[in-house]
Amino acid sequence: MTGTTHDAGFKRELEEKVRAGERLSREDGIALYESDDLAWLGGLAHEVRTRKNGDVVHFNVNRHLNMTNVCTASCAYCSFQRKPGEKDAYTMRIEEAVRLAKAMENDNLTELHIVNGLHPTLPWRYYPRSLKALKEALPQVSLKAFTATEIHHFEKISGMPASEILDELIDAGLESLTGGGAEIFDWEIRQHIVDHETHWEDWSRIHRLAHEKGLKTPCTMLYGHIEEPRHRVDHVLRLRELQDETGGFQVFIPLRYQHDFVDMKDGKIRNRLQARTTMATGAEALKTFAVSRLLFDNVPHVKVFWVMHGVQTAQLALNHGADDMDGSVVEYKITHDADSYGTPNKLTRDDLLELIRDAGFRPVERNTRYEIIREFEGPDAARRESPQPMRV
Repeated sequence: MTGTTHDAGFKRELEEKVRAGERLSREDGIALYESDDLAWLGGLAHEVRTRKNGDVVHFNVNRHLNMTNVCTASCAYCSFQRKPGEKDAYTMRIEEAVRLAKAMENDNLTELHIVNGLHPTLPWRYYPRSLKALKEALPQVSLKAFTATEIHHFEKISGMPASEILDELIDAGLESLTGGGAEIFDWEIRQHIVDHETHWEDWSRIHRLAHEKGLKTPCTMLYGHIEEPRHRVDHVLRLRELQDETGGFQVFIPLRYQHDFVDMKDGKIRNRLQARTTMATGAEALKTFAVSRLLFDNVPHVKVFWVMHGVQTAQLALNHGADDMDGSVVEYKITHDADSYGTPNKLTRDDLLELIRDAGFRPVERNTRYEIIREFEGPDAARRESPQPMRV
């Protein structure tokens, strides 16, 4: 994508709209992606983020639990899925999942994030039973579980409607869905990257139902593959419209598409997109955060998932619209299994506090519902005269 330097009139007009709290249009979003003035764009997004969230960066101490990697789908970007019978395919017994979760308990865990493959033969009952057992074992931990794609899969295997499925999962301890399965909603792109049947109509239907039942959910966008900026804008505007209707999204999470240069132990390349695309650069990532924050005016938080962006870009994202940094992750397997970028796969709470302060912000620990658990000291004034937004 070639950037353009917009004239002063365009910039002034955009600034006035943003400062007046006026909603940006599809055309505005596309024009913002065309701007090559990242400092201006980041500054504008930073104003909005500061107006909504002050100098705070939220985080929570969570762990990811993937109970099975067996999946009927073969999505083009995914290195996680395995077919039944492949040598590193696995499915945990419920007791195994509980044992693994209990082993994580000592880290003052407040959330378990559970996503699985679409298993062809596991019975529907496995899923509410898993949640019930995990909730009994870890009563103080919130269960954020299942993508809309998984809920749609449960409809097929159980013969029950999503409304009943959600009721049963909520009874078993579900507190939030996860935001996955969104990728890019535009069919022009989606048909090339997604190999399951959950598209915008079902994804939005399931999140709408969850919101009606009082659940708050995250929403995501997988960017930096074969999509163009207009597809990203379309994606955010669909979510913005749904949010106008339900108010149930708490946070928007742009996820950077990952290449897998070494794909797993068996040497198979499962990620079929990497032959025809490059990953988003740091500057493109920061632009995506900034434009998303400016367009998505009715969602309170924008989260940077440092596992997919690297620690340094994640820190910079905090000055380009993001106010939430995803917490300590022991193992994250969904889109990449091998990381050549030196990104750690685990940060401790202290690491995270240091990163947030180093970027010039005040760390605040939250729970799944974005209630404050604990506030921490802000940046050390002696280390800097005053925290300045970092620039690329």
